[in-house]
Amino acid sequence: MFLATTKVEDFDRFFKTFSTKGAEKRKQYGSKGALVFQDPNEEGRLWLVFDWDEKGWQNFISDPEFSEIIREAGLEGRPTLAKFAGQASA
Repeated sequence: MFLATTKVEDFDRFFKTFSTKGAEKRKQYGSKGALVFQDPNEEGRLWLVFDWDEKGWQNFISDPEFSEIIREAGLEGRPTLAKFAGQASA
């Protein structure tokens, strides 16, 4: 699993593409799903949690259709992965 962040112009436009065309393409590269969170402090900022491995992610963002999908979704640039800092038990 990993966390990514991005900014979008319009959430509804983003989610329409993310949950259809984007989901189909992510699944093609082994994604098991994603959670989407809207940042409460920054308009248009999203946080995405992917159930995916790094190889699948790299293959996805290397796909020639990736640029078109993020353009259609209205992303303001490519998603940025957060650096994993550690894990703590409950």
